[in-house]
Amino acid sequence: MRRKEKQIEDPAAIEAVIHHAQVCRVAFSDDTQPYIVPLCFGYADRTVYVHGALKGKKIDILRKNPKVCVEFDVDVEIVPAGEACKWGVKYRSVIAFGKAFVIEAPIEKGKALNVIMRHYAGKDFQYPEKAFGATAVIRIDIARMTGKQSRL
Repeated sequence: MRRKEKQIEDPAAIEAVIHHAQVCRVAFSDDTQPYIVPLCFGYADRTVYVHGALKGKKIDILRKNPKVCVEFDVDVEIVPAGEACKWGVKYRSVIAFGKAFVIEAPIEKGKALNVIMRHYAGKDFQYPEKAFGATAVIRIDIARMTGKQSRL
């Protein structure tokens, strides 16, 4: 990281950013064109879980290239100033790199959906069979993460 004074080094502080984030952005790489999607998510044990349709662009790209980058941000605040180039932003963010896989096993898929639901609702759920069968769940195994903050 170029600006070492902005680096978040404490793993617990990095995970706090993830746990407080409402949305993550997952970047997929399709040959020469990046593709980024904002998604609801869950996080546990250095693993991110997201869900979506069984078919579509992110699934197509993922099947060709499982490498992804995930971004989380919280506490974002624009700090205005009198001059254009003096404006700033306060924030805390995390960038994670890893590999993504579509979960096929129903038991693992249900557990992953509960990780997502615990992030938002704080509890587990039962899933209607029709919705469960029509939902793709993606597991992202994180290889490395970095945290950054600006408090101006």
